[in-house]
Parts: sequence; C-alpha cells; structure tokens
Amino acid sequence: QVQLVESGGGLVQPGGSLRLSCVASGSIFSFFPMGWYRQAPGKQRELVASIINGGRINYADSVKGRFTISRDNGKNTVYLQMNDLNVEDTAVYYCNRAPPVYDYWGQGTQVTVSS
Repeated sequence: QVQLVESGGGLVQPGGSLRLSCVASGSIFSFFPMGWYRQAPGKQRELVASIINGGRINYADSVKGRFTISRDNGKNTVYLQMNDLNVEDTAVYYCNRAPPVYDYWGQGTQVTVSS
C-alpha cells in the first residue's frame, strides 16, 4: 500500500517562507519522478514543481524563482522550499508522482498566506 504524507504547511504572512515535506512509503519513490501540486479554493489542482532522478526539475511559471523542489531518496522524502509567498499561493499542497497516480493522493497540507 503506497502512502504519501505531506506536512509543513501553516499560516504565514506575505513575503514569508515555508518548507513542505512529503514522506513516501513503498517502493515507488526512488524510481519515479515526483511532483508537488496545489489546489486553491474553486480552482483545479495544478502541478507546481516536479523532479526526476538525475536532477531535471520543472516549475510552474507562477513559482519560478521562489520555490525549490528537492528530494532525498535515502529518506523517501521530497521537499518544497517556498520563499516570498503571496496570497495567490494559498492552497492545499499535495505530493504525488509526476504525472500523478489517482490512488496516491494524500490529505495534503494547507498553506495559507495572509496578513
């Protein structure tokens, strides 16, 4: 049974930073591209960043220069460092394979950017 558990969200003021973590169980982690996704109220879920072994990384235009994705295969963990947050970054953040697998969606972690 594959499980992805996200953590690290919270309430932060505009301009602040957060670091999200996603711990993966099972054997899926090391071999596949992983991504961070987010879903804001009333909007579709979108891919924020993805990373594959070998270092190729992609970001959505809206987060380039502010967010950094990384992974630690030894810890089965993928991270998302988020800097210079703004109110448009408010959403529930999820990790999953890239492209995502329906059955792997977890509960996500809420990020709220507000003054």
